[in-house]
Amino acid sequence: MGHREDLLEGAKRCLLEKGFARTTARDIVKESGTNLASIGYHYGSKDALLAQAYVALLENVADAFGWDGPEIEGAPGSLERFRGVWSSIVASMREPGSVWRLSMEVMTLDLPEVREHLAGAQREGGRGLVALMMGVPEGEVPDETADTLGRFYMTLMTGLIAQWTFDAKTAPDGDALTEGLRQIVEAAAKS
Repeated sequence: MGHREDLLEGAKRCLLEKGFARTTARDIVKESGTNLASIGYHYGSKDALLAQAYVALLENVADAFGWDGPEIEGAPGSLERFRGVWSSIVASMREPGSVWRLSMEVMTLDLPEVREHLAGAQREGGRGLVALMMGVPEGEVPDETADTLGRFYMTLMTGLIAQWTFDAKTAPDGDALTEGLRQIVEAAAKS
């Protein structure tokens, strides 16, 4: 691995251990075995590096709960598929060192460079959730769908992360979310 990759791996470890705000450039250098100048050379700033490391951590979690991993149960677009996807996401929130706790910290940061980088990742996160729910490759999800249904799923994800951060004992699981969706669909069908 080169310095660029070493820095990214070191930054990911620092984020999971210390969080975004408490990670210093020196922490990353120590963890990666590189030097301070290489952060600026490869990433522009410590915050830009941490933002990329955060996105990479999310991609790793996505792989673990099904985007590129095992099949999720249920037919594409079905309530069973919805339940399976959200149950997998909730299971990843229960794991020690979960990136989702870090997500709450990142949401509260007032760092324009970081927000800009992560804002660009929102559409792709939504596109990935749509692809997973519908059982299609991400490249087949149109921008319009990523910007509507994808945003809906990302909003649900953000709320779920918040609830699990504030009180994991009462936060919903995949079954509760599916039952809520079933009730919404039922009520909409009556109107």
